[in-house]
Amino acid sequence: MNRRLWGIFAAVCTLAMMAAWTAPARAQDEPKEKPPMYSYVSFWNIPRPQWAEMGKADASDQKILEKAMADGTIIGYGNDTNLVHQPDGGTHDDWWSAMSMAGLLNVLDKFYKSGSTTSPVLASATKHWDNIFVSRYYNWHSGSFKGAYTRAAQYKLKPDAPNDAVETLSKHLFVPLLEKLLADGAILEYEVDTEAIHTEDPGTFWVIFVATNADGLDKFNAAVRDMHKMNPLGGPAIGSMVDFTPHRDYLSSSTGTYK
Repeated sequence: MNRRLWGIFAAVCTLAMMAAWTAPARAQDEPKEKPPMYSYVSFWNIPRPQWAEMGKADASDQKILEKAMADGTIIGYGNDTNLVHQPDGGTHDDWWSAMSMAGLLNVLDKFYKSGSTTSPVLASATKHWDNIFVSRYYNWHSGSFKGAYTRAAQYKLKPDAPNDAVETLSKHLFVPLLEKLLADGAILEYEVDTEAIHTEDPGTFWVIFVATNADGLDKFNAAVRDMHKMNPLGGPAIGSMVDFTPHRDYLSSSTGTYK
Protein backbone atom coordinates (compact mmCIF):
# COMPACT_ATOMS: atom_id res chain seq x y z
CA MET A 1 0.00 0.00 0.00
CA ASN A 2 1.43 3.36 -0.98
CA ARG A 3 2.19 6.38 1.16
CA ARG A 4 -0.93 8.22 0.00
CA LEU A 5 -3.22 5.41 1.14
CA TRP A 6 -1.56 5.24 4.55
CA GLY A 7 -1.93 9.03 4.69
CA ILE A 8 -5.67 8.64 4.05
CA PHE A 9 -5.78 5.93 6.70
CA ALA A 10 -4.30 8.36 9.19
CA ALA A 11 -6.20 11.45 8.06
CA VAL A 12 -9.66 10.01 8.53
CA CYS A 13 -9.10 9.74 12.27
CA THR A 14 -10.12 13.39 12.65
CA LEU A 15 -13.86 12.79 12.65
CA ALA A 16 -13.48 9.55 14.57
CA MET A 17 -11.67 11.40 17.33
CA MET A 18 -14.19 14.26 17.22
CA ALA A 19 -17.04 11.77 17.58
CA ALA A 20 -15.37 10.17 20.58
CA TRP A 21 -14.71 13.51 22.24
CA THR A 22 -18.32 14.68 21.77
CA ALA A 23 -19.98 11.43 22.87
CA PRO A 24 -18.85 10.65 26.44
CA ALA A 25 -21.70 8.17 26.84
CA ARG A 26 -19.88 5.89 24.44
CA ALA A 27 -16.63 6.05 26.37
CA GLN A 28 -17.18 2.55 27.71
CA ASP A 29 -16.95 1.27 24.13
CA GLU A 30 -13.49 2.70 23.53
CA PRO A 31 -10.69 0.18 23.05
CA LYS A 32 -8.76 -0.20 26.29
CA GLU A 33 -5.07 -0.56 26.88
CA LYS A 34 -4.11 -4.18 27.49
CA PRO A 35 -1.26 -5.57 29.60
CA PRO A 36 2.03 -4.95 27.79
CA MET A 37 3.00 -7.52 25.17
CA TYR A 38 6.72 -7.62 24.39
CA SER A 39 8.24 -8.81 21.11
CA TYR A 40 11.84 -9.63 20.29
CA VAL A 41 12.66 -9.38 16.57
CA SER A 42 15.99 -10.30 14.99
CA PHE A 43 16.58 -8.94 11.49
CA TRP A 44 19.10 -10.44 9.11
CA ASN A 45 20.43 -9.58 5.68
CA ILE A 46 21.23 -13.03 4.29
CA PRO A 47 23.00 -13.48 0.92
CA ARG A 48 20.61 -14.93 -1.64
CA PRO A 49 22.52 -18.25 -2.05
CA GLN A 50 21.92 -18.90 1.67
CA TRP A 51 18.15 -18.32 1.72
CA ALA A 52 17.36 -22.04 1.67
CA GLU A 53 19.71 -22.56 4.60
CA MET A 54 17.87 -19.83 6.50
CA GLY A 55 14.69 -21.82 6.12
CA LYS A 56 16.43 -24.85 7.62
CA ALA A 57 17.72 -22.75 10.53
CA ASP A 58 14.19 -21.50 11.23
CA ALA A 59 12.94 -25.09 11.33
CA SER A 60 15.68 -26.07 13.78
CA ASP A 61 14.57 -23.31 16.17
CA GLN A 62 11.07 -24.80 16.46
CA LYS A 63 11.84 -27.07 19.41
CA ILE A 64 12.86 -24.20 21.68
CA LEU A 65 9.91 -22.05 20.62
CA GLU A 66 7.32 -24.82 20.85
CA LYS A 67 8.48 -25.69 24.38
CA ALA A 68 8.37 -22.03 25.41
CA MET A 69 4.84 -21.76 24.03
CA ALA A 70 3.72 -24.94 25.79
CA ASP A 71 4.98 -23.84 29.20
CA GLY A 72 3.48 -20.35 28.87
CA THR A 73 6.77 -18.45 28.54
CA ILE A 74 5.69 -16.94 25.20
CA ILE A 75 2.37 -16.37 23.46
CA GLY A 76 3.54 -16.30 19.84
CA TYR A 77 6.47 -16.83 17.51
CA GLY A 78 7.31 -16.90 13.82
CA ASN A 79 9.55 -15.76 11.01
CA ASP A 80 9.24 -13.50 7.99
CA THR A 81 10.81 -13.23 4.57
CA ASN A 82 10.96 -9.70 3.20
CA LEU A 83 9.20 -9.27 -0.15
CA VAL A 84 10.20 -5.66 -0.93
CA HIS A 85 13.98 -5.50 -0.73
CA GLN A 86 16.03 -2.37 -0.09
CA PRO A 87 19.82 -2.05 -0.47
CA ASP A 88 20.46 -1.76 3.27
CA GLY A 89 17.41 -3.62 4.56
CA GLY A 90 16.97 -7.07 5.98
CA THR A 91 15.89 -10.14 4.04
CA HIS A 92 14.64 -12.24 6.96
CA ASP A 93 13.53 -11.92 10.55
CA ASP A 94 12.69 -14.19 13.47
CA TRP A 95 10.45 -13.12 16.35
CA TRP A 96 8.68 -14.23 19.49
CA SER A 97 6.30 -12.44 21.86
CA ALA A 98 5.68 -12.73 25.60
CA MET A 99 3.64 -11.00 28.27
CA SER A 100 6.77 -10.11 30.22
CA MET A 101 10.29 -8.99 29.47
CA ALA A 102 11.52 -11.97 31.50
CA GLY A 103 9.70 -14.39 29.23
CA LEU A 104 11.19 -12.70 26.19
CA LEU A 105 14.75 -12.82 27.48
CA ASN A 106 14.48 -16.36 28.84
CA VAL A 107 13.90 -17.59 25.29
CA LEU A 108 16.78 -15.48 23.99
CA ASP A 109 19.03 -17.06 26.62
CA LYS A 110 18.00 -20.53 25.46
CA PHE A 111 18.98 -19.66 21.90
CA TYR A 112 22.39 -18.43 23.03
CA LYS A 113 22.98 -21.58 25.06
CA SER A 114 21.85 -23.83 22.20
CA GLY A 115 24.53 -22.44 19.88
CA SER A 116 22.01 -21.62 17.15
CA THR A 117 22.99 -17.94 17.19
CA THR A 118 26.39 -18.88 15.73
CA SER A 119 25.11 -21.15 12.97
CA PRO A 120 26.87 -20.84 9.58
CA VAL A 121 23.88 -19.26 7.86
CA LEU A 122 23.58 -16.52 10.48
CA ALA A 123 27.33 -15.99 10.34
CA SER A 124 26.92 -15.32 6.61
CA ALA A 125 24.67 -12.30 7.27
CA THR A 126 26.01 -9.01 5.91
CA LYS A 127 23.87 -7.04 8.37
CA HIS A 128 22.08 -7.90 11.60
CA TRP A 129 20.10 -5.93 14.17
CA ASP A 130 17.52 -6.54 16.89
CA ASN A 131 14.52 -4.67 18.26
CA ILE A 132 12.45 -5.15 21.40
CA PHE A 133 8.94 -3.78 21.01
CA VAL A 134 6.09 -3.28 23.44
CA SER A 135 2.40 -3.09 22.55
CA ARG A 136 -0.67 -2.21 24.60
CA TYR A 137 -3.09 -2.44 21.69
CA TYR A 138 -3.16 -5.87 20.04
CA ASN A 139 -5.28 -8.93 19.32
CA TRP A 140 -4.99 -12.22 17.44
CA HIS A 141 -6.65 -15.45 16.36
CA SER A 142 -5.14 -18.52 17.99
CA GLY A 143 -3.44 -21.10 15.81
CA SER A 144 -0.66 -21.50 13.27
CA PHE A 145 -0.35 -19.86 9.87
CA LYS A 146 1.87 -20.23 6.82
CA GLY A 147 1.94 -18.19 3.64
CA ALA A 148 0.35 -15.19 5.37
CA TYR A 149 1.48 -11.60 4.78
CA THR A 150 2.74 -9.19 7.41
CA ARG A 151 2.17 -5.52 6.67
CA ALA A 152 4.03 -2.97 8.81
CA ALA A 153 3.87 0.82 8.67
CA GLN A 154 6.45 2.88 10.52
CA TYR A 155 5.55 6.39 11.69
CA LYS A 156 7.25 9.17 13.64
CA LEU A 157 5.51 11.63 15.93
CA LYS A 158 6.28 15.30 15.66
CA PRO A 159 8.33 16.72 18.56
CA ASP A 160 5.33 18.69 19.84
CA ALA A 161 2.83 15.80 19.59
CA PRO A 162 0.87 15.19 22.81
CA ASN A 163 2.18 12.54 25.17
CA ASP A 164 -0.86 10.36 24.51
CA ALA A 165 -0.72 10.63 20.70
CA VAL A 166 -0.16 6.90 20.07
CA GLU A 167 -2.89 6.04 22.57
CA THR A 168 -5.33 8.48 20.93
CA LEU A 169 -4.62 7.21 17.42
CA SER A 170 -4.87 3.60 18.57
CA LYS A 171 -8.21 4.03 20.34
CA HIS A 172 -9.95 6.11 17.70
CA LEU A 173 -8.39 4.94 14.44
CA PHE A 174 -6.18 1.88 14.32
CA VAL A 175 -7.91 -0.52 16.70
CA PRO A 176 -11.53 -0.06 15.49
CA LEU A 177 -10.54 -0.67 11.87
CA LEU A 178 -8.24 -3.60 12.63
CA GLU A 179 -10.71 -5.24 15.03
CA LYS A 180 -13.32 -5.26 12.27
CA LEU A 181 -10.89 -6.89 9.85
CA LEU A 182 -9.90 -9.41 12.53
CA ALA A 183 -13.56 -10.29 13.11
CA ASP A 184 -14.09 -10.66 9.36
CA GLY A 185 -11.14 -13.04 9.08
CA ALA A 186 -9.18 -10.77 6.74
CA ILE A 187 -6.34 -10.53 9.25
CA LEU A 188 -4.94 -12.92 11.85
CA GLU A 189 -3.22 -10.51 14.23
CA TYR A 190 -2.50 -6.83 14.75
CA GLU A 191 -0.48 -4.67 17.13
CA VAL A 192 0.53 -1.06 17.61
CA ASP A 193 4.18 -1.07 18.71
CA THR A 194 6.63 1.29 20.30
CA GLU A 195 10.15 0.34 21.32
CA ALA A 196 10.73 -1.02 24.82
CA ILE A 197 14.46 -0.57 24.26
CA HIS A 198 14.99 2.52 22.13
CA THR A 199 17.26 2.08 19.13
CA GLU A 200 15.14 4.42 16.98
CA ASP A 201 13.85 7.90 17.65
CA PRO A 202 11.62 7.68 20.78
CA GLY A 203 8.75 9.16 18.78
CA THR A 204 8.69 6.20 16.37
CA PHE A 205 5.79 3.75 16.37
CA TRP A 206 4.56 0.92 14.13
CA VAL A 207 1.16 -0.36 13.05
CA ILE A 208 1.47 -4.04 12.11
CA PHE A 209 -1.01 -6.67 10.98
CA VAL A 210 -0.82 -10.20 9.58
CA ALA A 211 -3.17 -10.72 6.63
CA THR A 212 -4.61 -14.20 6.19
CA ASN A 213 -3.67 -14.14 2.51
CA ALA A 214 -3.12 -11.63 -0.30
CA ASP A 215 -6.87 -10.96 -0.42
CA GLY A 216 -6.59 -9.74 3.16
CA LEU A 217 -4.25 -6.98 2.01
CA ASP A 218 -6.83 -5.87 -0.56
CA LYS A 219 -9.57 -5.95 2.07
CA PHE A 220 -7.50 -3.71 4.30
CA ASN A 221 -6.90 -1.25 1.46
CA ALA A 222 -10.62 -1.26 0.64
CA ALA A 223 -11.53 -0.67 4.30
CA VAL A 224 -9.25 2.37 4.42
CA ARG A 225 -10.80 3.76 1.23
CA ASP A 226 -14.30 3.18 2.62
CA MET A 227 -13.40 5.08 5.78
CA HIS A 228 -12.28 7.99 3.66
CA LYS A 229 -15.52 7.95 1.64
CA MET A 230 -17.68 7.81 4.77
CA ASN A 231 -15.71 10.67 6.34
CA PRO A 232 -15.03 13.08 3.45
CA LEU A 233 -14.40 15.95 5.85
CA GLY A 234 -11.55 14.12 7.53
CA GLY A 235 -9.10 16.95 8.18
CA PRO A 236 -5.42 17.45 8.93
CA ALA A 237 -5.53 16.76 12.67
CA ILE A 238 -3.24 13.76 12.22
CA GLY A 239 -0.74 16.05 10.52
CA SER A 240 -0.37 17.97 13.76
CA MET A 241 0.92 14.80 15.45
CA VAL A 242 2.70 12.73 12.80
CA ASP A 243 5.65 13.65 10.59
CA PHE A 244 5.08 11.68 7.37
CA THR A 245 8.50 12.44 5.89
CA PRO A 246 10.22 9.39 7.48
CA HIS A 247 7.19 7.10 7.01
CA ARG A 248 8.10 3.65 5.66
CA ASP A 249 6.15 0.48 4.78
CA TYR A 250 7.22 -3.16 4.91
CA LEU A 251 5.70 -6.34 3.46
CA SER A 252 6.76 -9.89 4.30
CA SER A 253 5.71 -13.47 3.75
CA SER A 254 5.07 -14.94 7.19
CA THR A 255 4.89 -18.18 9.13
CA GLY A 256 3.93 -18.25 12.80
CA THR A 257 1.84 -19.44 15.70
CA TYR A 258 -0.24 -17.65 18.34
CA LYS A 259 -1.48 -19.21 21.56
